[in-house]
Amino acid sequence: MSPCTDRVVGKILAGWRYDISGLAPEMRGDYESHLATCEHCRSRQRLHRTIDIGLIVLASVSAFVFLLAFGVIRTVGPRHELAFELAAVGGFLLSIFIFVLVALATPAPMVVARSVHDRLPDGIRERIPEELRVRISGQ
Repeated sequence: MSPCTDRVVGKILAGWRYDISGLAPEMRGDYESHLATCEHCRSRQRLHRTIDIGLIVLASVSAFVFLLAFGVIRTVGPRHELAFELAAVGGFLLSIFIFVLVALATPAPMVVARSVHDRLPDGIRERIPEELRVRISGQ
């Protein structure tokens, strides 16, 4: 992989985990142009978003599995049913907490929303209210 083309901007972006979505549009220009030209930073940004989305997916699957385990325990009724039920509910709540924490602390939900928005047909995209469309597109 090639080194960063501008180490100062690259270090700033690395400190923010390559997330410029919270910046005002007029402040993003230099960072967006750097990400457009620097393969190193662009690949790091992609890696960070992949990890964020992976954590959200993993937390969702984990919550589903704990919920499924709770249902199986209720149906089967093993010897220490209450302890197993409490463990299943605790795991479910922990998974939901991790999901919410990752969704709030990272720009992953907006990245997914942009990806879906970009793939929508023009007719459906035009039905989205202007305020929401501007927020999703980041302009």
